[in-house]
Formats: sequence, structure tokens, C-alpha cells
Amino acid sequence: MAAQVSFDVTSGVDLQEVDNAVNQAKKEIAQRYDFKGSKSSIDFKRGESLIELVADDNFKMEAVWEILQTRMVRRGVPVKNLKASDVEPIAGGLVKRTVTLQQGIPSDTAKEIVKFLKDQKLKKVQAAIQGDQLRVSSASKDDLQAAIRLLKAQDFGLELQFGNYRE
Repeated sequence: MAAQVSFDVTSGVDLQEVDNAVNQAKKEIAQRYDFKGSKSSIDFKRGESLIELVADDNFKMEAVWEILQTRMVRRGVPVKNLKASDVEPIAGGLVKRTVTLQQGIPSDTAKEIVKFLKDQKLKKVQAAIQGDQLRVSSASKDDLQAAIRLLKAQDFGLELQFGNYRE
């Protein structure tokens, strides 16, 4: 019998790169002329995987969000894994937006990925949910490569990462 080969599907962001991107965005906001005298700020709460954006109004909030996204892209952080809340007013006439960093694959998305792989009719490819990641296994390396290609082509609302390939 042929040995099983497998790989893991995960999703997440590098918190150190997020920290670097937030610091670069803070510097840019401090240096930009249109933010002089503004109360705009970015606060990264590493332990909670949250970023809090505060701005004077909706227009400045959009500018802060744009700056942060640009810095994230330049640092190689997948922007798909940033889940931004709606802009909400807070005290002092300011507005706030909370950005959640998606670490791991949520169970509903994992079930959607498993169903997608089953619907593709790949021979003997099994996907198993293991906590916040998936293990995809098969007897054929070619089938696994086809599964990776199919998963990369499909949009599940977050950045998928493939690793831990085992023979």
C-alpha cells in the first residue's frame, strides 16, 4: 500500500510584521501635513490580536485605514486577514474602528474548505479539521498538488498558507 502524504492548511499573520507596519503607519501619520493637530492614532494590542484606530472624523479614519493597509501590504502581511469593524463615534467627537487579526481558520470556513475539496471529486483526498487548521492527505502527491492549486484559486475570505508537507 502506498504511504499517505499530507500537508497542512493554516491562516494567520506574523505579529512582528504587524507591529512593524503599525509603527511605520504611526510615523507616517505623525509626519503628514494633513494630520497636523489631529488626534488620530493607531494602537496595536498584541495579546488580543487587535488594532484600534482613532481619528477626528470619517474622512481622516479612511486615510488612517488606507495608510495602515498600505504598510501591511509592504510588510507582507495578508490584508485579507484583517477584519475591520464599522466606524463608530466615541467621546470628544472622535471616531473609532477596531481591526481584528485573523489567526487560524474559523470552524465555519474550515467546514466550507472541506466541503469544497469533497465537491472537487479528487481521488482519495481527505481533509480533516484539526483545531484552527486543516490536514489534507492522499496517497498521491499529484492529487495533493491539484488540491493546493484548487484552494489557491478559490476565495474563502482569508489568506491560506500551505505547509508542513509530509511524505
